Amino acid sequence: MARRDKTARRLVVDGKTFLWSLSHHHRALGNGRYEGCCEILVIRLFRARGRLRISFEEGPGRLVPDGYLMHSGAVGTTEGGFLNLHEPGTARALLDVAVTKGWCPDDPATAEMDGWSLFDAVAIRRGALPPA
Repeated sequence: MARRDKTARRLVVDGKTFLWSLSHHHRALGNGRYEGCCEILVIRLFRARGRLRISFEEGPGRLVPDGYLMHSGAVGTTEGGFLNLHEPGTARALLDVAVTKGWCPDDPATAEMDGWSLFDAVAIRRGALPPA
């Protein structure tokens, strides 16, 4: 049975259950046009009100899927590092790095982080950076 795209996935870390999901967004300009591709990974502790939104917005040197040449969930840099945000290991690495940068899963508020500020640390953990 195929997994439903909109259904949150489970991730168990040290006996705690987290839920995570991935979405793709644009800024609508009107007349069917848009700009600003952005991949957003949301992680939350099961039964907690708070959540963490990690955004990977397109920009100079930053690659996000725009329906051309890259698959859903792929984010990378023009220098060659890539992550697949659909992989549970990537979600786990993002969670671990976010916690080291101060995110508290028990906080009832929604927190936001720029995914690019986490990218290098996660890519190193995932072995996704090209050799120096």
